[in-house]
Amino acid sequence: MIPTEDASARKREIEEKLKQEQETLSFIRENMEKSDQLTKGMVSILSSFESRLMQLENSIIPVHKQTENLQRLQENVDKTLSCMDHVISYYHVAKDTDRIIREGPTGRLDEYLACIAKIQKAVEYFQDNNPDSPELNTVKARFEKGKELLEAEFRSLLTRYSKPVPPILILDAISVDEELEVQEDVMLEHLPEAVLQDIICIAGWLVEYGRNQDFMNVYFQIRSNQLDRSIKGLKDHFRKNSASSGILYSPAVQTKRKDTPTKKAPKRPGTIRKAQNLLKQYSQHGLDGKKGGSNLTPLEGKDDVLDIEIDSYIHCISAFVKLAQSEYALLAEIIPEHHQKKTFDSLIQEALDNLMLEGDNIVSAARRAIMRHDYSAVLTIFPILRHLKMNKSDFDATLQGTAASTKNKLPTLITSMETIGAKALEEFADSIKNDPDKEYNMPKDGTVHELTSNAILFLQQLLDFHETAGAMLASQETSSSASSYTSEFNKRLLSTYICKVLGNLQLNLLSKSKVYEDSALSAIFLHNNYNYILKSLEKSELIQLVTVTQKKAESSYRELIEQQIYMYKSSWVKVTEHLTDRNMPVFQPGTKLKDKERQVIKDKFKGFNDGLEELCKIQKGWAIPDKEQRDFIRQSQKRVVSDAYRSFLQRCANISFTKNPEKYHKYRAEEVEEMIERLFDTSA
Repeated sequence: MIPTEDASARKREIEEKLKQEQETLSFIRENMEKSDQLTKGMVSILSSFESRLMQLENSIIPVHKQTENLQRLQENVDKTLSCMDHVISYYHVAKDTDRIIREGPTGRLDEYLACIAKIQKAVEYFQDNNPDSPELNTVKARFEKGKELLEAEFRSLLTRYSKPVPPILILDAISVDEELEVQEDVMLEHLPEAVLQDIICIAGWLVEYGRNQDFMNVYFQIRSNQLDRSIKGLKDHFRKNSASSGILYSPAVQTKRKDTPTKKAPKRPGTIRKAQNLLKQYSQHGLDGKKGGSNLTPLEGKDDVLDIEIDSYIHCISAFVKLAQSEYALLAEIIPEHHQKKTFDSLIQEALDNLMLEGDNIVSAARRAIMRHDYSAVLTIFPILRHLKMNKSDFDATLQGTAASTKNKLPTLITSMETIGAKALEEFADSIKNDPDKEYNMPKDGTVHELTSNAILFLQQLLDFHETAGAMLASQETSSSASSYTSEFNKRLLSTYICKVLGNLQLNLLSKSKVYEDSALSAIFLHNNYNYILKSLEKSELIQLVTVTQKKAESSYRELIEQQIYMYKSSWVKVTEHLTDRNMPVFQPGTKLKDKERQVIKDKFKGFNDGLEELCKIQKGWAIPDKEQRDFIRQSQKRVVSDAYRSFLQRCANISFTKNPEKYHKYRAEEVEEMIERLFDTSA
């Protein structure tokens, strides 16, 4: 059982909590009632607000819609007015642009193009919206007029500012200074920069808007004329200045004795004539510098006018390449890309055709000369042909993309030159072999025949162009071995050719020598010619080419020379035979000679004296231009005759064969030596 006190306390506690809970419940009830009242009030307010919003909406929305409609109407009116202004402006374009179009684009290209743009838009508008309106025809006519004036301005600018390139500037552009490691390209400015930009602008407009390609024809015609005039101006300048001043360089002759194609053109004057003049002196004055025979007439070189023509043509070839390259660079800025090659092809035709025609004329002139048996004319082709080959790669690069007929012009000219050159070489070799033996044409003193000097001169001039000459000969080869045309192959061909010419020359000289009645003079003649050939080969370095195919050529000529010296010495046998012991009487000292024996000794003296006088008189007029050979033959013969004569005099010293010994013993040994020393001295 729970104690009574505890139960009472528990009861009181519960009653207090119940009371508190009742109070809390009463408070909540009161608040709920207040909340219900507030809610009812808010609902009433919201209902009233909703009612008022509905009234406002019913009033405002119609006004808003009406305002929106008014704004749309306003915008439509503005757009309509703007369109009307725009359309009306097209009707005024012709009038607004009339003055500018009539006055043309000169000096105000940008403004003019802006007017053309307005006219073009007007044309497009009327075509799209009112194709039957008279205004379309008006603006079309104005557009065509504007385009026509632009074309005229294009032509005018090109014509007015396109000038031939000055010759000195061209020479600077094509010259090569070998002392400079890095060459500076000379820029060829064809048009002022401002003018060029105007021309580019006009060309661009004509292509994009003008739908016109006629300006390209105008361009190539004007520039073609200037290109041709530039080259002709260089040619005239060269002709006027080259001969007198010598300031222009010539690529015709290279500094070194080789003509392997390179990109360098030596900056030095000179043509074939220099080699001819050098050998001319070399021939006339002999190998020792002393004048030889009076009958020696070396091959005459071409005159200075022809030299200048050759150098002029060579310069023009280089100038064409340089000018054509600069023309293409200019054209690429003006002409649309897909029309550039065709326009360039047309642009260079006149200048290229003139160059090729001039080259053909050179070939024709050489062909006519060959028909006249003037084979030296082919030498004019060598420097030109070499230069054409040196520049062929530049030609091909410059003409890349042009028509096949254009690209084939230079190879065709090269082939023509090689063909006529090879023909001349072969006919020259035949002419050496077949040169007639004319007695009146033989040198009376037995010196070098003009056929020999001409042949050697011709071969020496080939030395400056050995690569070109070898290629000429190779071009006519049809064998499989000639397919590659290597430098070594060409060299062997040229060596074979030179040996052929020398062989023909040797045979002809042998035949000519038989014209002489005196076998000794014949021997002197052959000796002089063989010696001249050998010394010429050695001095001009031709011997290196000869030995490519004939290793013993030098020793062969020396043997021939020795053979002729031996043959010449044989002519003195009829003199020295009187000094031998043959038929000499045998006697004892103090024994008196018989009349017959005395007569034998007298005859020996007389035979020697007469033979010596006769030979010295005849041979003194003969010539041996080579001092070394002349001295050798004199000393050798002097020693043989003098020794024999001294021995003979010694044998006859104690013999009394005449009462007048001075009649027979006319010459002392020293006098005989002096007489022989004066042999081959035409000045004595």
